[in-house]
Amino acid sequence: MPALDTGASTEPVDASPVSSVPSADTDRRGTEGPGTAAHDATKLSPGDPGHGRMRLALFAAGLCTFALLYSTQALLPEISRSLHAAPDRASWTVSGATIGLAVAVLPLAALSERFGRRRMLTASMAVAVALALVIPFAPSLPVLIALRTLQGAAVAGVPASAMAFLSDEVRSRHLVGAVGLFVAGNSVGGMSGRILTGWVTEAWGWRAGLGAVAVTSLLCLVAFRLLVPPARHFTPAPLHPRKVAATVRSHLGNPLLLRLYAIGLLFMVVFGAVYTVIGYRLVAAPFGLSQGLVGSVFVIYLVGTVASATAGRLNARLGRRGTLYLGIGTASAGLLVSLADSLVAVVAGLVLITAGFFAGHAVASGSVSRTATHGAAQASALYQMAYYTGSSLGGALGAAAFAAGGWTGTVALALAAMVLAAGVTLYASHRARALSRA
Repeated sequence: MPALDTGASTEPVDASPVSSVPSADTDRRGTEGPGTAAHDATKLSPGDPGHGRMRLALFAAGLCTFALLYSTQALLPEISRSLHAAPDRASWTVSGATIGLAVAVLPLAALSERFGRRRMLTASMAVAVALALVIPFAPSLPVLIALRTLQGAAVAGVPASAMAFLSDEVRSRHLVGAVGLFVAGNSVGGMSGRILTGWVTEAWGWRAGLGAVAVTSLLCLVAFRLLVPPARHFTPAPLHPRKVAATVRSHLGNPLLLRLYAIGLLFMVVFGAVYTVIGYRLVAAPFGLSQGLVGSVFVIYLVGTVASATAGRLNARLGRRGTLYLGIGTASAGLLVSLADSLVAVVAGLVLITAGFFAGHAVASGSVSRTATHGAAQASALYQMAYYTGSSLGGALGAAAFAAGGWTGTVALALAAMVLAAGVTLYASHRARALSRA
């Protein structure tokens, strides 16, 4: 398997999780070795005592990770009110966490190669949960943002190690199902964390909401440690920073990969901006929703599950660029629909934005793994870095636009990102036609 397999897709309702999973028929460096079929036969499969435990343990890890990562997003209006912070400042409680993850994911993936996936998963979750138990007591917004940034960096060890751990320990023919349950944990954690914090906050305040997520994540950590079987197929590898750096430079010099990274970033700018700011709009007139109802809006994330599954079929029919255009158009239409001062229109707009985003993300993340001719894991890690950087930018810039121009300002920013994504895709189409004529 690749040296730094991190998986291209880690957002709660993941788009294309299998695209970045290395084959278990290859050795740790991605080359076929003698006896690999026999080696694969010694790994976990259904019916083995550790197989079900492995799947449930990784489900708990995924739930813990994404419940923590976005735990403040649904609470931003209440945090702003309590700490007397403008939306553009409060939004950094989300953007700081995703920046921390973006910066840390590649180094932690490298460390997991040296010290082990299981150890990295445990350490990452333990540090993130310890911070979660402290965060509700943050005395000020700067302290809250700093703690959340550290928490995001700690959480990065899970997406940096989980896919590789499964590939190490589960037979190749059963790997898709194991990865699917981990991704389900991402989805459930990302959605339920926001809903839980929303309703607890409505009853007892935002600090209690974050405390509820912390306790839930602690239970997930305990479940992970009780369930996860020992790593039987991991062999430590020496760290080669220069080799990793050379591979990263090679990927950053690949124009197609750069375009895919840019598209993933721009789609995530839209998603981050919309879901960071939507709470502020819905608690204000003319909607006046309660904090609990605002948190419940995130159930729309389930649309992403359908959109992600459909994206593969659309890609087969329309091609990569055709599916990207469709995703851009769907998200843009949703942004325009959401401008109406009608709750039905806003919900419909969010459904379209969510569907368009996950379709675009599915295509971009899946294409990264297929495009990289070497160092697929590093290519996927770079996509994650771009993806979460887009989340950070979207949250911060979307909140600033909202402070300056209301929801219309946020929509204008998001539409600009979609125009740029369309421009990148159009350029790719022209390049493809030019190469076909050459």
